Amino acid sequence: MDLILPSSGLIFWQLFGFLALLFILIKFAWKPMLAAIEERETSIDNSLKAAEKARNEMANLKAENEKLLAEARLERDTILKKAQDASTKMIEEAKEEAVKTGAQMIENAKAVIETEKKAALADVKTQVATLSLEVTEKLLRANLSDDKSQKDLVDGFIKELKLN
Repeated sequence: MDLILPSSGLIFWQLFGFLALLFILIKFAWKPMLAAIEERETSIDNSLKAAEKARNEMANLKAENEKLLAEARLERDTILKKAQDASTKMIEEAKEEAVKTGAQMIENAKAVIETEKKAALADVKTQVATLSLEVTEKLLRANLSDDKSQKDLVDGFIKELKLN
């Protein structure tokens, strides 16, 4: 039973040792341990605050990036629309210019054709007149080779001539 119930001397010496150790710890180790614990607590608080601040900054940066991305998309869409409008306008202008040029070329071709037609008609008229004169001259020479046919021709012209 001695092991279960310690004697009073043992309890006294154990209490004395414990109190001495407690006194030494309080005198020499308690303040540095509290300072270290407070320093660690301050460090953890500062780290938590820095992490919260970093999280807030990341959220702000993310929001700002989303905003910039939305603005960039809007600007891209605007630029693409302007480019598409410009290309459509250029195509329309090119079509109009092609139509004008084609119409001008057609008018010029018509004018050239008309000029060539008139020149050809004048040339044909000249050739017909020349041929007619040559044929008439040959006929008249053949028909008027003697005096009797010349007199008959003159008489025929006089008869056809009606004087009022």
